[in-house]
Amino acid sequence: MRKGLIDFIKNPLVIIAVLLIISFFIPTPFVMVSPGMSQQLDRMVNIEETAGQASGSFQLVTIKQQQGIGVPFLLYGAFHPGVEIHHREEVVPPDMDKEEYREIIAQMMEESKQVAKVVALRRAGYDVEVRGKGIEVHDFLEDSPAEEILRKGDIITEVDGDKVNFANEVVVSVQDREVGQKVGLTVKRDEEIKHLSVPTTEHTEDPSLPAMGVYITTLGWEADFPFEINIDAGEIGGPSAGLMFVLEVLNQLTDKDLTGGHTIAGTGTIDIDGQVGNVGGVKQKVNAAENKGAKIFMVPSGNYREAAAAAGDIRVIPVGDVEEAINELNKLEPAASSEVGFLYRDAVPDQVAIFDSLQLFMVHL
Repeated sequence: MRKGLIDFIKNPLVIIAVLLIISFFIPTPFVMVSPGMSQQLDRMVNIEETAGQASGSFQLVTIKQQQGIGVPFLLYGAFHPGVEIHHREEVVPPDMDKEEYREIIAQMMEESKQVAKVVALRRAGYDVEVRGKGIEVHDFLEDSPAEEILRKGDIITEVDGDKVNFANEVVVSVQDREVGQKVGLTVKRDEEIKHLSVPTTEHTEDPSLPAMGVYITTLGWEADFPFEINIDAGEIGGPSAGLMFVLEVLNQLTDKDLTGGHTIAGTGTIDIDGQVGNVGGVKQKVNAAENKGAKIFMVPSGNYREAAAAAGDIRVIPVGDVEEAINELNKLEPAASSEVGFLYRDAVPDQVAIFDSLQLFMVHL
């Protein structure tokens, strides 16, 4: 019996099977990014002053991020066309733990929701006053050009001489230039005001996009809302749903149905002026939307080429700001009745343990 056991253990197939099982549990320093879910926004957004019902729907799309994946997943991601593999230090600073990372992207989502409410309310004709204290620098990605100039704890108050209240305003300002161009920052460091010039570099995901490799969050701001607007995104993190939040809030505030009966997915950050900023994980988001049957996908203009390349039958519409998005929606022909209500007749989960894609690459800075 002992000899039979030894022969069994020495069997090459058994050895391979054991090694394969073990490899699932040995983490690697890599992150796998794959398509997530497409969720119906009218189930996340609740407004006291709702004006009417939509015949179609706006959809929030996410990506799935798995850190410390085992070798089998690493191989799977390396060969799957809809999956991307990134080294962890391209995503998260080496000295940042998982809990701190979660807290930062949760703050980004909260800011995205609040800014979207301000933008939508102002677009609907309401006067909303906003007060802020600046943007705090938390950490730096590997090889960030800003690490030699900025410090953790710096408070950014101006970009190129213009006051900023939200992290997304810094994001859009950085994206509005060529790779290699410098960004002028006014920074409060302790009690001293400094005027700094920070060069941009190639973004880790898309070399055509400018980046500084900085983790930032908005520091203590508030707005005067005329009535309550509740946005419950569960455990989804990050600012990439800003554009779609604005469109959903507007759709509930106004009589006109912006969906036109269509199922419209999309992505894009939003700043206080309604400008739409680039995001990461666009390929996976397009795939997630198309997998759930969406026919239209709204994307930041800077991400259009990548989104179009990933699209199958879904129509990709590039937009630069909220006004352009609304104009594009107004051009749509009413959907055929067969399209209406195609997605999410079943219940949407209350909690979704998926992180929004832009946070992988930290607001493209």
